[in-house]
Amino acid sequence: LQADGGTRTAAISGGWVATVLALETLRRRGALAALPLRLAVAAVSCGVVGDALLLDLAYAEDAGAAVDVNVVMAGDGRLIEVQGTAERQPFARATLAALLDLAETGIQQLFATQRQALAAARQPVVWP
Repeated sequence: LQADGGTRTAAISGGWVATVLALETLRRRGALAALPLRLAVAAVSCGVVGDALLLDLAYAEDAGAAVDVNVVMAGDGRLIEVQGTAERQPFARATLAALLDLAETGIQQLFATQRQALAAARQPVVWP
């Protein structure tokens, strides 16, 4: 996907739900014997603005962030992508660890929202 931070991470999280719905339609039509998905996928942006660690940065926060990190995670907790940038000066490894913890908390909330969206669409929830 060609986008930055929040836009790209929202597209990944929403795109996973859209993929499940599309594949389930194909399965119901007999084009697939089973859904080929193995894990859920979700993504979030986070960063350091001032002295605060923030989740899901708004544009103004992203533009002023000292550190900007995007995280893509699988449903089993493994990392798919971590992309981080020190916008002004280098940052400590401990800051990255804290941002990864914050991102994981947000991504777990996104997984719950994905499950709710699939349930609302009356589709089976494909979860490892």
